[in-house]
Amino acid sequence: MAKIGVIGAGSWGIALAWLLMNNGHEVTVWSVIESEIEMLKANHEHKDKLPGVKLQDDMQFTTDLEGACKDKDLLVLAVPSIYTRSTAASMKNFVKEGQLITSVAKGIEEKTLMRLSEIIEQEIPQSVVTVLCGPSHAEEVGRGLPTICAVGAKKKADAEFVQNIFSSKVFRVYTTPDMLGMELGAALKNVVALAAGMADGMGFGDNTKAALITRGMAEISRLGIAMGGHAATFSGLTGIGDLIVTCASRHSRNRMAGFLMGQGKSADEAMTEVKMVVEGVYCAKAAEKLAEKYNVEMPIVKEVNEILFNNKSPRESLTDLMMRDRKSEIGDLWT
Repeated sequence: MAKIGVIGAGSWGIALAWLLMNNGHEVTVWSVIESEIEMLKANHEHKDKLPGVKLQDDMQFTTDLEGACKDKDLLVLAVPSIYTRSTAASMKNFVKEGQLITSVAKGIEEKTLMRLSEIIEQEIPQSVVTVLCGPSHAEEVGRGLPTICAVGAKKKADAEFVQNIFSSKVFRVYTTPDMLGMELGAALKNVVALAAGMADGMGFGDNTKAALITRGMAEISRLGIAMGGHAATFSGLTGIGDLIVTCASRHSRNRMAGFLMGQGKSADEAMTEVKMVVEGVYCAKAAEKLAEKYNVEMPIVKEVNEILFNNKSPRESLTDLMMRDRKSEIGDLWT
């Protein structure tokens, strides 16, 4: 049995806390929101963000960050990406030398273009950071539906430790050293999912969705490889796997936000209606900046930014994507 602190009580943090308790571990969940912790203590259920998932009676809930971090075998950092830096900075003085931290959020910091693992390492230099992601909606993990993810780490032993902590008969975990590739895939797929949702909102069909997923993956792969990621990562769980589920699922907040924008709502109106952090909106500018930095063509990402921040209509963006210069799909292979 391991002692685990889950830092963040959103839907994903709560689903993972439920999973880890089912695996026989001792789990403490932290939130900065006192009313959220009181609700969890009273009901052992997050009625707002993960209704229907009943949490175990012996799960602990606290607003005491020091208590949540100290004397733990593993810390799971599950706050939204926009709060990763501030939360990590608050944790720093409570984290022991060599403390394993698993980052489970998805995003890229717009100002610095840093991945979340890099932010945690910068703010908590005494920690050892790993990453867990893959096609895994909290609503399904919390119901015990079969799910497969990957854990990335710099050292194989650390990846295998986290793999063993999370693995169960309903949650299979693979290991990988390619933290860069998996974090990029996990973050950028949210931007493509916005586009897929817009297509749904405009009433387009499966052909359009398949095209956006395929060409979106081509964009993510080009950037990831240019930055040093491994090509195989982008055809795996944290690449095409995560992209498919986020573009297609009814649980996807990014797809839903895009759907509402496709029906004519603004980004702010869509995020208000979704009622949860829409990571793709916060990641879009960072994705476009990375494309410029590494001289990589990412037309879908570019158009999503035009819609989000320059008042371009989704329908006009789709037309511009369809009417781009004609070219070969996989390069010049003609002899």
